[in-house]
Amino acid sequence: TQTEAQALAQIPVACDYPDVFPEELPGLPPDRGVEFRIDLVPGTAPLDKGFIRPSSSPWGCPALFVEKKDQGGKRLCVDYRPLNAVTVKNKYPLPHIDILFDQLRGATVFSKIDLRSGYHQIKVREEDIPKTAFSTRYGLYEYLVCPLG
Repeated sequence: TQTEAQALAQIPVACDYPDVFPEELPGLPPDRGVEFRIDLVPGTAPLDKGFIRPSSSPWGCPALFVEKKDQGGKRLCVDYRPLNAVTVKNKYPLPHIDILFDQLRGATVFSKIDLRSGYHQIKVREEDIPKTAFSTRYGLYEYLVCPLG
């Protein structure tokens, strides 16, 4: 919004590094040496900005559009439960909140950043792209960047 843009213009670091705070993502993110990876349990088988592409993947989770709560319009939701059922579980759970607060003890300066479309700023590893496939009435597509959530 205009108010957010005015507030951002008052922050020196935002003025010094405007490419970190874009109004809108220009397309696929640059290569950063970090890619989202989807590890599967062994033995399992199965457009404007270029975040998705048509797919011929054997994977194809159902997709639907749901109403956005506050902004109006619709957002894409993909039911990845079939993929999640055969995905190797993350061995590094989030730390307990009490441990995080203990680590913050004595700190006096805090900051927060909310990345615009943060998930869309991480490319999916090439061999894992077909695993992100989802089906709509318009065809089968797959993500080139991390799907939301």
